[in-house]
Amino acid sequence: MKKKWISVAGMLLATQAFAADCGESSGWLDKSCRRVVQVWDEGRTDIYIPGYAHHLRSMYSREKIDSFNEHAWGFGMGKSIVDEDGDWHGLYAMAFLDSHNDVEPIAGYAYQKMLPLSDNWQVGGGFTAFLTSRSDTLKNFPVPGALPLVSLQYRKAALMMSYMPGGKGNGNILFFFTRFQY
Repeated sequence: MKKKWISVAGMLLATQAFAADCGESSGWLDKSCRRVVQVWDEGRTDIYIPGYAHHLRSMYSREKIDSFNEHAWGFGMGKSIVDEDGDWHGLYAMAFLDSHNDVEPIAGYAYQKMLPLSDNWQVGGGFTAFLTSRSDTLKNFPVPGALPLVSLQYRKAALMMSYMPGGKGNGNILFFFTRFQY
């Protein structure tokens, strides 16, 4: 358990590593670096509450489904901004209980193109790029990943979902969590 919390602390500290000097070019790397620094410097604080991991029933046996934890309780924090186009950018770190009831830390960047439905409601679609660490994958060694991300937002609260693809007997998980901005 001590290794897991060291991994969580390491990932949280790593989020400060991007305070590096960004170039001034119009290339995607420099533009991305400047956006991440902007989120870190100007972003509002977000609270993340992971809640549910749905394993697609058609991809697992009934016995395997019964062995999984689908209550992915946890907690996280982050910072986010809405850019000049109305799109959402966020930096986050959170930890939650994975399918095997082990703590899984995750830290990364997320982007969503936002579409207003009314004055208070928006839907978003985009991606997240992250580092995570799992006990059943490389013995808690941090690994990078990227996944799709969608949301339904009401004012400053959002229900968010990501999909972990996979094959028969692995992956194929819909991960639901909430984000509250204050």
